[in-house]
Formats: sequence, C-alpha cells, structure tokens
Amino acid sequence: MNSKKQYTTEVLKNLILDTMNNDMGIDPEHASDEAYYQALCLVVREILAEKQKVFSAHHNAQAKKRIYYISMEFLMGRSLKNSLYNLEIHKEAQAAMEQLGIDIQRMYQLEPDAGLGNGGLGRLAACYLDAMATQELPAMGYSILYEYGIFKQRIIDGWQTETPDYWLPGGNVWIKMKPDRSVAIKFGGRIEEGWEAGHHWTNHVEYTTVTAVPYDMYVSGYDSEGVAVLRLWKAQSPGFDMESFNRGDYVNAIGQSAMSEAISKVLYPNDNHTEGKVLRLKQQYFLVSASISDIIRRHITTYGTLDNFAQKNAVQINDTHPALAIPELMRVLLDDCGYSWEKAWDIVTRTFAYTNHTVMSEALEKWNVDIFRNLLPRIYQIVCEIDRRFVDTLKDRRYDNYDIDRMRIIYDYQVRMANLSVIASQSVNGVSKLHSQIIKDSVFHDYYLLTPKKFKNVTNGIASRRWLYQSNPGLTNLLNDTIGDGWLKDLSRMEELEKFADDSAVLTRLAQVKQENKLRLSNYIEQTSGVKVNLDSIFDVQVKRLHEYKRQHLNALHILSQYLYLKDHPNEPFIPKTYIFGAKAAPGYFLAKQIIKFICTLRDMIEKDPSVREKLRIVFLENYSVTISELLMPASEISQQISLAGTEASGTGNMKLMLSGAVTVGTLDGANVEIGELVGENNIFYFGMTAPEVAHLREKGYRPTDYYNKNREIKRMIDMLSCGIQGQTFPDIANNLRYDDHYMVLADFDSYRAIQNKASKVYEDRMKWQKMSLINIAKSGYFCADRAIMEYARNIWGMQL
Repeated sequence: MNSKKQYTTEVLKNLILDTMNNDMGIDPEHASDEAYYQALCLVVREILAEKQKVFSAHHNAQAKKRIYYISMEFLMGRSLKNSLYNLEIHKEAQAAMEQLGIDIQRMYQLEPDAGLGNGGLGRLAACYLDAMATQELPAMGYSILYEYGIFKQRIIDGWQTETPDYWLPGGNVWIKMKPDRSVAIKFGGRIEEGWEAGHHWTNHVEYTTVTAVPYDMYVSGYDSEGVAVLRLWKAQSPGFDMESFNRGDYVNAIGQSAMSEAISKVLYPNDNHTEGKVLRLKQQYFLVSASISDIIRRHITTYGTLDNFAQKNAVQINDTHPALAIPELMRVLLDDCGYSWEKAWDIVTRTFAYTNHTVMSEALEKWNVDIFRNLLPRIYQIVCEIDRRFVDTLKDRRYDNYDIDRMRIIYDYQVRMANLSVIASQSVNGVSKLHSQIIKDSVFHDYYLLTPKKFKNVTNGIASRRWLYQSNPGLTNLLNDTIGDGWLKDLSRMEELEKFADDSAVLTRLAQVKQENKLRLSNYIEQTSGVKVNLDSIFDVQVKRLHEYKRQHLNALHILSQYLYLKDHPNEPFIPKTYIFGAKAAPGYFLAKQIIKFICTLRDMIEKDPSVREKLRIVFLENYSVTISELLMPASEISQQISLAGTEASGTGNMKLMLSGAVTVGTLDGANVEIGELVGENNIFYFGMTAPEVAHLREKGYRPTDYYNKNREIKRMIDMLSCGIQGQTFPDIANNLRYDDHYMVLADFDSYRAIQNKASKVYEDRMKWQKMSLINIAKSGYFCADRAIMEYARNIWGMQL
C-alpha cells in the first residue's frame, strides 16, 4: 500500500502519541523536544521495518539474487528527513507534529549525522543503498557500528583538533539490535592441520574471540516498495575473564574486554604506529568474517546448500578494505563445508566484484606479512595458497619473474590487497570513464592483458533527491513548474529543462532561487562564525577530504595571489569572491593539517583588512558533514574540482554541486571529463594539464624549482610561506612545493589563475551565467545513483531485471 495513503496525518499523530504513552512512558503534554524526536523516529523506524519485512518476503518467495555491499564506511547523514521524503509522508508528518505543537524543523536539527563514514567512498556507499532500495533490488550493506565515528573537527587557532564524535545518543534510535544473529570472530592463535583419508583438516587453537553483534538500520527507496538494510557490527568481549579477576589480575580481566571492544570504537584509527595497523587489520577481518557468516546463514536457510551460492549472491567489495572477504569465504567453504579447493575457488571467483577507488599505486592497501600471519593465521595460509596457484598459472603462460613479482599477492614481505581483489573477483570496475581507462592502461595493466573482459566501468552516482528535492525547495519548485514532477522518479528527465536555456523569465527565477539559497547559507555562516559574507560575491566552493592530490593548496595559493593583487592595485575593478572550504585531514597527515592552517591564516589576514574583505573572503566550514553539505550545495556557484589530472578516480562532490547549478572549475580528471561531455565545453571551465601531459612531464623529469625561479608571482608567494604570513611560517608547504611538488601545483598554477579570471569575467554577464547554470542542472540527471546501480545490476551482478 502507498505509504502516503496509509500514513495520513491523523494516523501518524496517533502513532506518535501511542509510542510516547506506551513505549516510552512519557506524558505528551509535558514531553521535551527530545522525547518527541525519539517518538517520531521510532514510528518511522517501525514503518520501515514492517515495509522491509514485506519486501524481503516477496523477494525470498521469488528466489531472487541478493546483493551485498561491503564497505568500511557508510556516510549516511541524517535519517529522519531522508526517510520521510522517500516514504513521501513528509507533509503528513509535518502536519501531525504541528497539531502536537511541535516544529518538525527542530526535530530534524536534533538528529546528529551518523558517524559511520568519512568521505566520498562512504557517501557513495550510502547513496547506493538508497538507489538499490529505489530500484527495488534485494540488497544489504555491511559495515561497523563505530561508536565515535571518524572524529569531530574543531579549528583552534587555525589548527585542526580532533575530538570524539559521539553520535550514538541521538542516533541509536535508528538502529535495531539483532542479538540472535551475533557471530564469534577468531584472532591470533595457531593452526593445527593434517591429512586424513585424503581430506585436509585444520584446527584453529589458542585464539582470542571477539563477538560481533549486529544492529540494523533501514534505508527506504523513493516511491518504491524497496527498503535496504545496513547491518552494522559492534564488537563485544565474549565474556568477563573471571579467572583472571579472581587471581587478582584485574587489569588483564578488564583490559581484554576493552581491547576487544576497541575494534568498533573509531573509524580509521591512526596507523602511524604498529598498534594502529593491527587495529585496522582487526577491523577489516571483523567486518568481513561477521558479514560472510551472515550471508552464508541467510543463504543456507533459504536453499540448504552452498552449491548455488554464486548464482544467488553477488558481493561487492567497496575498495580493498573488505578484500579479506575473499579468503574468508574460501576458509568457510574449505574448513567448515568440506569443499575441494577447486570447487571453493570456482564459487568465490563467481561471487565477488571489486570497485577500485584510486589510481595512485601508493594508496593501494598492503599489509606487513608478520602482522597479517600472527593476527590471521588461517587466512594467511589461504592467501599464500591463492598466491602460489596464481604464480603457477603465470609460469604456465611463460611470464618472466619480473612480471610475476609485480602481479603476485605476496611479495617483499607484504600482502597486496588490490592484487588479491583483482585476481579473485569476477569483475573489476573503475568509477569514471577516465579512471577505468587508467586502471586498464597502468594500475592493473598486467591483469587487464590477462583477463580483459573482467574490467568494466560504472561512473559514480549520487542520491540526487537528497540534494535537490530535500535540500533545495526553490529549485524543486522551479523544475516542477517547468517540466513537471516526473524527474523525481526518473532523474534523466531533468534534461527537459534545457529547452528553457534562453527563457529570460526562467533564468531570472533561477537566479532568485540561487540568491535565496545563498542567504540561507550566509545566515548559517554568521550564526556559527560571526562573519557576514557578501551576498553579491561569487560563492566559490571546494569541499572534500584534505589531501595533497586534491590540491586545496593550489586554491589557497591563488587566493594569496589575489590578495597581493588587491593590495598592489586597490582601485582596479574586481569581481568579489567568497571562497568556501570544508575539509578534514587524517589525524596523522601533518602536511594536510598545515594546509588547513595556511587557509585559516589567509582567512584571518583578510578579515583584519577592511580594504580587501568585501572583495575577497575565506570561510572554512568546521566539521564539514552531509548535513552542512545539504545547506552548502544549493548556494554554490563555482565548484572547484582541481585535482591533478589522472589522480581523482571520479569525485561525487562535483556531481552534487552541478545538480544545484554550480559551474565546474576543474581539470580533465575523474568525472569532470564526463561532466564536460554532457554540458559542452562552453559550460565548464577547464584548466591545467591532461593526464597524458602529466605522465609525459613526470617521465621527462618535473622540476618545480624551475617554476619558482622563472615565475615572479610563484616565487613571491613561496617566499612568503617561508618567511611568514601574519607571523606564521609554513616551511613544510614551501619546501614541498619548491623541491618536490608531487602533484604539480606550480606547473598548473598559471593555467588555474587564468581560468579563475575567466570565470569571474563570465559571471559579470548574469544571464549568461544563469544559462550555464541551467544547462549544468539539466544534464546532471545522468549522475543519479539510480543509473549507476542499474549498470551494476545489469553488467556486473548479472541480475534478471
């Protein structure tokens, strides 16, 4: 039954009151906002749970293939608003709360962002759950229930400071514990093995056990019967060590429990030391061992055999973090089910598919052999056997030792997880056309030559309705009034907006929508930082994880250059700009933290200079999150996607910004290439070297010192970094740019400065700019996650649609 028809305002109001009276034991007349928030969330969660039960039963009856998406992170954002909109009962819920004297906007604000993810990889996973539910695919996601999430970022005196992101007190209402599905995970110990009657047996002894307890979060599809489940595993000690306690060894009795539960405390613990590396590896095996056990239990319950496992299950591993799922499934098939190696390997290699998210070889995950063997002794044995058999295959094909060493899994005392993922998966995909070509041409070129049909492309997609329907009501109304509301279900229909590209009335209204969104964002900035930004300035946005390859320091250098220009030419015409940053740096990534400090120092210098600040301003959005992005994206006018060509796999921020009409300033990198193909080169601002040009310059020998010596502007800025800005020196950034500059900031600087100047000049013609904005909106439907998921379903998972 349609949720909107079933859950009327009166029904929802009564459910909320019943929940408060019967489940929470609270008198509604004297209840706090927090109590109403919890009651509303519990009502919505139960609606989703019941809907999921019906949906799952329907697909089980049809014996449909199931999809399992395993990822170390799912950047979910807030659930209440998303669920109400996807269920199409947000208006009814708002009316119900109004009748109870409650503003639903306050309810939305009470919910914390779920601390289950960090950046684009985690947000992509969340978008795909939404799309799988919308497309009514039977799907589950698997991750870890991080108690503290990544971290809460505070900027103190310009420096990033990490504090715990304790999101569960307000967020646990969305997760439902399933204690009967708990799984025991084994670490350490040793393996006893032998042969008996031609059968190989193993016995894992002297191990430590950690219990994985599942909690379920439900994700509704939009205007569909589908509901996806995100199963999150929490680590618990299997029991209190009473024997140690009675011996007086209180520290050990309590410490073992604490060590076990540390697995699900924090996403991506700092791995600059051995303890951090061990904990990360524990997290990864904990996730996949629990998940594979759960998948197998579900399959056996339905079919009673694992012989048809690959036909009925597709497991997508999101980057290499879940790659241990491959040897873990082998372990279960070999040790617990008695399959031969050949039969087990056949099942495994038809089950898994691997999404690669990086073109940089240094970012491909590797584990020290000693750490791996000591923590996961049986898994290590299986990986060694996979490696040995793969090497034998290469030798049979006359590969030389150099090629074999490059392609094998274990080499130079390291276990190479990307190699394992490629070797064992039936499909390997990149996440943009350019990225997928690069992994065939370079990153995984040897494997591509060996098995070319394995390599595919699925360009990333986003949960478009979240950033448009839910976050940009002005643009939603404009679309509905011009092209109807059919685009909400089929985002490709947004292309119909292009026929209004020369309609001055529509362009004027589009400009008004943008101005309203800028006002909303500026109010937030003023409330949180006390800064009142110029609404007539260009809102130029770069929001993403802080990393050298994303080149936030190129943006900052250019801002410094503009500041110096304004000081030298105070009376020259200048189009005002507000540069908006949002970024977290990994706790152990010191240079990235210095770049944040550099940006904040520039910000403070400009703020103290009244002759400049109305023309040029910097805003750094502290603790950037999905919720902040829902406010930022609709207000943005320039989308900075300035990674060095050939380094960004795809990007999804570029898609969200494009969706709200921001015009891209970017390199020919990742999905920027496809954005340009869709909108045309007149509606995007490209700059910098292409990926082949970058490769050629690197091969020839890139010398950043030459740019420093020959370009007076570059020399002036780098000298300022060394000598001091506002009394703060940045010698590490200066030396990195002058002597190393791995991501070629100096080589692209002049081109970047020129394209920024061009963008500012185009902005002066407001109707031309609005036309560019409209065309970007019209063409953004391609990047909806619905399209991406259907490509996975058809081309990778082999779904019968």
